[in-house]
Amino acid sequence: MTDSSTNKKKSFQAVSDLFAKYKLEDKGGYITQEFQDFGYRLAAELNDLKRVSMYMKMSKTIDRAILERSLSFVKDAQNARSKARLFMWKVKQIKEENKKQK
Repeated sequence: MTDSSTNKKKSFQAVSDLFAKYKLEDKGGYITQEFQDFGYRLAAELNDLKRVSMYMKMSKTIDRAILERSLSFVKDAQNARSKARLFMWKVKQIKEENKKQK
């Protein structure tokens, strides 16, 4: 009672063959700088991945403390309809407060 499948010896496969089954979606973008990573994390936290480039630009040009304070404010807001709009409003408000203090 010899089954042909048990007589076959299993051979090793190349790693490239194993990973060929899985296709990753490449969106063509690269994150090479820390501010880009922070901008992407902001967009993800605010559920606004359509505007990742805007958040990257903000994280490059606006003081990090302002952005983190605004993000903290948005996280604490329970009934926000749009986290992104609330975040932008808070950034503007904090910038105006800083101007008045100077």
